[in-house]
Amino acid sequence: MAELRFYKKKRFRSTKYKEIFSWSLGIVLAIFLGIVINVVYGTSIRVVGQSMAPLFTNGQKVYINTFQYLIGSPKKGDVVVFLPNGNEKSHYYVKRVVATPGDKVVIRDGILYVNDLPSIWVYEELEQEGIAANEMTIENGTVFCMGDNPGEGEDSRSSNLGPIKEDDIIGKVWFRGSHQESGMGFVK
Repeated sequence: MAELRFYKKKRFRSTKYKEIFSWSLGIVLAIFLGIVINVVYGTSIRVVGQSMAPLFTNGQKVYINTFQYLIGSPKKGDVVVFLPNGNEKSHYYVKRVVATPGDKVVIRDGILYVNDLPSIWVYEELEQEGIAANEMTIENGTVFCMGDNPGEGEDSRSSNLGPIKEDDIIGKVWFRGSHQESGMGFVK
């Protein structure tokens, strides 16, 4: 006589275990990468003032790559964030690097010259020369920084700041958050 079976015992196949493991591993790696990217690239601050207008406006959020200058140095054209003279009680400054170590800087007739050529980063005629009224050579470990709108803020022309020590630079701005006038996007 034949046996009657009312239920079948189901078996998990090893392919299902592999698939579950694969998905779990993918999720864990995604979370890990998200944390690493947030730590390395996710530092953010709000811009104070209009010295970088129109690229950045007062109150706009910018994201900073704090890792880049651990393995390299700032280059001309980089937009950097720094604490003036390392003063942790001050607000963060956001400025563009216009000269690097070895460059000669001078302001004559309202024009910034870097290595005897007009700077391609500063278009506006400068009313105040500050310490750049006399030609100076940027020393190793420092950079000369100015805002894109130099009439609206303090920068390396000021004797209070002077050339910025690379050690005081927090990082490079790599992304700007949304704001009414300037929108959002990657910073070149």
